[in-house]
Amino acid sequence: MKAVGYTESLPINNPNALQDVELPQPVAEGRDLLVRVRAIGVNPVDFKVRQRAAPEPGEYKVLGWDAVGEVVATGEGVSLFKPGDQVYYAGDVTRQGSNAEFQVVDERIVGRKPASLNDSEAAALPLTTITAWEMLFDHLGLERQTAGEITPTNDVILVVGAAGGVGSILIQLAKKLTGATVVATASRPESRQWVESLGADHVVNHRESLQAQIQQLVSEGKIASITHVASLNATDQYFDDYVAALKPFGRIAMIDDPDSLDVMKIKPKSLSLHIEFMFARSMHTADDMQVQHDLLETVAGLVDQGHIRTTVGKNLGVINADNLRAAHTELEAGTAVGKIVLEGFE
Repeated sequence: MKAVGYTESLPINNPNALQDVELPQPVAEGRDLLVRVRAIGVNPVDFKVRQRAAPEPGEYKVLGWDAVGEVVATGEGVSLFKPGDQVYYAGDVTRQGSNAEFQVVDERIVGRKPASLNDSEAAALPLTTITAWEMLFDHLGLERQTAGEITPTNDVILVVGAAGGVGSILIQLAKKLTGATVVATASRPESRQWVESLGADHVVNHRESLQAQIQQLVSEGKIASITHVASLNATDQYFDDYVAALKPFGRIAMIDDPDSLDVMKIKPKSLSLHIEFMFARSMHTADDMQVQHDLLETVAGLVDQGHIRTTVGKNLGVINADNLRAAHTELEAGTAVGKIVLEGFE
């Protein structure tokens, strides 16, 4: 099968950082599905793994943790899907990824593709949807309501890095499934327009003092105190702002990897700090692993009902090494708005 892989961790401007290769087609066993991959999304985890994790000598490592495709075979333990089903999923960071024509993936972390989206539109969603859902409901503890029947609450969530992939779906889930007010950060006109189009109630510039801008919103009566923070990047840079802005017993959930944080700063307000890692369930074969299947199915329904939209920002074309190197380059620069997707093999 065609695939894109690498043999050593190299800078993305090196042509060997990602290479077009031919690899054996995998076989589905147990609870695995064999999926013919049709479209993929690209995420910061892709370049982070590429930079840090080299494969065993003589092996190729295949990245990719967002995919849409068709189930073509199933293991003997599969009960949720059958050949022919159209699916979307984020996969398992400990296994070979979706930058290949075929992939095996555990059925418990797979959902049926939203019927109203095409393949590339759906490929933008899985990883960021799982991440955002777990942040909002598992870690931040926001009350989940019914789409179309939302009762406003006193919750105010600050979303930092809101124009990226996770922020783009988190804003929508917060607005469609909770009664919270959403304050999003964006610094450029195009990113500000993007987060407003997704439902952000207020936008602040993360290149200026967050605390001053938040305090102005409070003093003008536009928001109450911040109760929750979804920190999607630069947590170490904004940590003091979070502590200052949050009301006592507020919650912070982060997904990035700061070198260090002085967590004792949260003690005077009895704040809580949570780390979201959407691969934790699949990596450790958690007892409740299937909740990721369930939430992907739920969100597919919300998409098909018109409550949630795709978060595609850019389609870079077919799945090959050149286009994936371009995707990694843009993500490493931190300038992407929405999700980067690719579709099909030449």
